[in-house]
Amino acid sequence: MKSHILAFSLALFSALHTPALAQNVDPKDWDAVLEQAHGQTVYWHAWGGDARINAFIASVGDNLQARHGVTLEHVRLADTADAVTRVITERSAGRDAGGAVDAIWINGANFASMKEQGLLFGPFADDLPNWALVDTDANPGILVDFTLPVEGYGSPWAMFQMVFEYDSTTLPEPPRSLDALRAWIAENPGRFTYPQPPDYLGTSFLKQALYGVLDDPAILLKPAGDADYDAVTAPLWAFLDEITPYLWRQGRAYPANEPALGQLLADGEIDIAFAFNPGRASAAIADGELQDSVRTYVFDEGTLANSSYLSIPYNAANKAGALVLANLILDPEIQARAQDPDVLGFQTVLGLDLLASEDRARFDALELGIATLAPDQMGTGLMEPHPTWMTRIADDWVARYGTGQ
Repeated sequence: MKSHILAFSLALFSALHTPALAQNVDPKDWDAVLEQAHGQTVYWHAWGGDARINAFIASVGDNLQARHGVTLEHVRLADTADAVTRVITERSAGRDAGGAVDAIWINGANFASMKEQGLLFGPFADDLPNWALVDTDANPGILVDFTLPVEGYGSPWAMFQMVFEYDSTTLPEPPRSLDALRAWIAENPGRFTYPQPPDYLGTSFLKQALYGVLDDPAILLKPAGDADYDAVTAPLWAFLDEITPYLWRQGRAYPANEPALGQLLADGEIDIAFAFNPGRASAAIADGELQDSVRTYVFDEGTLANSSYLSIPYNAANKAGALVLANLILDPEIQARAQDPDVLGFQTVLGLDLLASEDRARFDALELGIATLAPDQMGTGLMEPHPTWMTRIADDWVARYGTGQ
C-alpha cells in the first residue's frame, strides 16, 4: 500500500513540475504571465551567423534576466528551417507539450509552414503590453508576412529592406536598376555575385531579379501554383544564364551567406554587395570591417522589404517566458538599441509619435551612420512574393546551377 501511495505522490509531484502542465498561459492576464515566467529558461532559436546579432541577443538576455528573472538561451541556427523541422518532429512523436523550442526568429516560408500546420501558439501579439507602441497604421505591412496575414501568431520586432552596398571610391556611380546591373556585370566580369541559394539572401536576390524582369510582378503575390510558373520564371533564368559567366569565379562558386558576401566586398574581391539590413554597412564600418568609403543605395524600381517576427511553437515548454521576451524586445530602449547602427541598424517597428518623450529622444539621438540611407531615401519597398515562389525558385536554382560548377 505504501508503495502505491509513494508512486502516486511521485507522479503527482512530477505532473506539477513538468512543462506539460505549464502550458495554460493567457497573454491577456499579464501579471500571471510575469509570475509564471519568473525562473524559466527560454530557448530562442534564431540565426546565429552574425557576431553583432549574437551580441545583441545576449544583451537582450541580460535585460530579460535583470527585469524579469527569465534566462535566455540563444540556440544559434544556420537555417531557421532546422527549428521548424524540430517542432514537426516533436509533434509526430506526440510531444505536444514541453517542446524544446520556446521561440523562433521567423518569417517567410518558415512562418507560413508553421502557421498552416497549426504549429504556432496564439494569437498573442495584440495582447502584449508593448503592442500599443507598434505603428500598424504607418506600417500595415507588418501585419502581413509574405502576403499571409500574421493574425497575431508572430510579434514583429524589426523591419528590413534590401539595399545594395558599394565602395564609392572605386564605383562612383553604381547601377540603379536591374537592367543597369545586368549591363554592369557584363562590363565588369568577376566583380559581382550573390549567396548560393537556398540561402535566404541568395534566394532574395532571385526574387528581386524576378520583380525586375516581369512586366506585371503582381502575379508574385499569389501562390506559384496559381500561375504558369514556367512562363513567369523563364525571364529570370534567361537573366541568370546571361550574367552567370561574368560573376565572381565565373559562377562556379558562390559565397555561403550574407557575412561571406560582405567579406568579399571588404576584401575588394567584388564591387557590389547587398543586405536586408539598411544599417549593416554603417555598423561594419564602425567595427572596422568595411572601408569608410562604402555607401548604400536602392534600385529606382524599389527593393524587397519585409519584417522579422518572434513566434512561439504550440508545444513550447516555456510559453510565459517566451511572451515576456516578445514583449521586452518591443521595449523602446531595446528597439532603439537595435536601430543604433553601431549595434545592428535594424529599422524599428514602433511608431515614434506613440512614444513618451524620453523614449522618442532615444531614437532622435541616433546617428544613422555614414553609409545608411535616410528614411526618405529608401524608395519603394516591394512586397515579398508569396512564400511558394521562394521555395520553388530556390529548388530550381539548385537543379539548374548546382552547388558550384
